[in-house]
Amino acid sequence: MRKICNRIAALALVMALAVSFAACAVNEGPEQQGSGNYRKLVATSVSTCEVLEKLGVPSEQVVGIPKTTAYTIPNVYEDATVVGSPMGPDMEVLKSLAPDLVLSPKSLKDSLETQYDEIGVKSFFLDLTSVDGMYSSIEELGDMLGREEAAGKLVDEYHAFLKQYQKKHSDKEAPTVLILMGLPGSYVVATESSYAGSLVKLAGATNIYGDGDGESFLNINPEDMLKKDPDIILRTSHAMPDQVKKMFADEFKTNDIWQHFTAVKEDRVFDLSNEHFGMSANFHYPEALEELSPILYGD
Repeated sequence: MRKICNRIAALALVMALAVSFAACAVNEGPEQQGSGNYRKLVATSVSTCEVLEKLGVPSEQVVGIPKTTAYTIPNVYEDATVVGSPMGPDMEVLKSLAPDLVLSPKSLKDSLETQYDEIGVKSFFLDLTSVDGMYSSIEELGDMLGREEAAGKLVDEYHAFLKQYQKKHSDKEAPTVLILMGLPGSYVVATESSYAGSLVKLAGATNIYGDGDGESFLNINPEDMLKKDPDIILRTSHAMPDQVKKMFADEFKTNDIWQHFTAVKEDRVFDLSNEHFGMSANFHYPEALEELSPILYGD
């Protein structure tokens, strides 16, 4: 009788261990760590929508998108609910969608994270201040959504492109550059810490204001810029590119100080594409870098 009891006890122990191992397997599977946790996503900027598209996230998983007139939402998500502008999503609309995860640019974290917490939704902020930052965020998001393979492929493609691009200019002297980011009626200096600045750095040029001690944009007067006298002046816009282009043209024509810059004297002032040199990193960076090649190196 004792042998039978011992066998029953041993069998019970084996079954308990099997259940325990099965439970561990479930906890480590994609249902817990991958896309199963995030069946409903809201992307509050165009760039975050583009990241999701590149990762192959299906339309039914993206329930909210931003309002935009300057850029285009990927077609696959255009029927999702509009949650408002990237700078200020409508929290009532967002909450009504009951998303499992909200995706926003890291540059807006300070203003948006508390609001997301208050309506009880989880958030993830992508670093879109540089191409490198974007791809680091893609790797993180790939792990979260169970799309590691797609993320890895995107990262490999980026590194391959960058290696080939930088090889073309490795034997050329790096010019010094001033980057102006404009809005109608005003402008600031863009440092290497901004997206436009990070592109110029990837292209091999030297920003006369460096990384701005971590600040993306600086308020600098033209007199100080003249002291640094850059080889090239690049101008782009945060929004309304046509109006900003006209503003820059008027500024450089009416403010005499610009006539003392070597870049102006040598006709080395260039207006960059707003689509390629905006505020947030996106997948147009190859076109942006190719746009810079003839400007910086005369290719």
